[in-house]
Amino acid sequence: MALTTSRKIKISAKEPQYNIQFDAMGKKGAVKLGPTASHLWRNDPRHLSFLLARYKFCSKILAGKKNVLEVGCGDAFGTRLVLQTAPKVHGVDFDPLFINWAEEQYKAEGLDATFQVLDIIKEPPYNGPFDGAYALDFIEHIKTNAERAVINNICKTLTKDAVFILGTPNITARKYAGIDSKKGHINLKSADGLKDLLGYYFKNVFIFSMNDELVHTGFYPMANYLLAVASALKERPGNYARN
Repeated sequence: MALTTSRKIKISAKEPQYNIQFDAMGKKGAVKLGPTASHLWRNDPRHLSFLLARYKFCSKILAGKKNVLEVGCGDAFGTRLVLQTAPKVHGVDFDPLFINWAEEQYKAEGLDATFQVLDIIKEPPYNGPFDGAYALDFIEHIKTNAERAVINNICKTLTKDAVFILGTPNITARKYAGIDSKKGHINLKSADGLKDLLGYYFKNVFIFSMNDELVHTGFYPMANYLLAVASALKERPGNYARN
């Protein structure tokens, strides 16, 4: 039975296959969305579907990778999508408030994810090497003169055949962004700028357009969001480790 009233009378859903949902909630409690997803759900619920679609893209591209790095994981709400296709994810973020939340929630759920407070401008993460990595809504918060240090520190932890995904709002969509976004987004990229940045480190860089939940190969300037998929690290002795 799915629920028990205060008088200990057992009740169940009208369609019994749904009892498992109420049973699980009774045992584990309802899922906590976290600070990011809670804010989106209250203020712009549609945007939550955009966020999850970006994580779904990463989960599909990185399917089968053994050890995956997430840079700028925040509260790691979407990380669970990647854990559906990769057995282990290591998330890093420079804000301990977000990392503390993520660690608490993932430990409670028994999920195989680790987290680290890290300023990736200054040093690479531990728990590598990684055969996959991704950073969503991250690079636009990094000053232009620091972006090379960031990508270099990511590459230091990657295997030579790793796949790296970098997602960011398109610079052409800036005029449609909200006030909060404009405050934090100090380094927006065009498709060409994104390809040039990753092309310095990787032999292969593929750019995808994204509008709402849809990822496609359409005209880049009309995309609200850009996703770059990079692979095959270039040989640059002394810049990053080889595995």
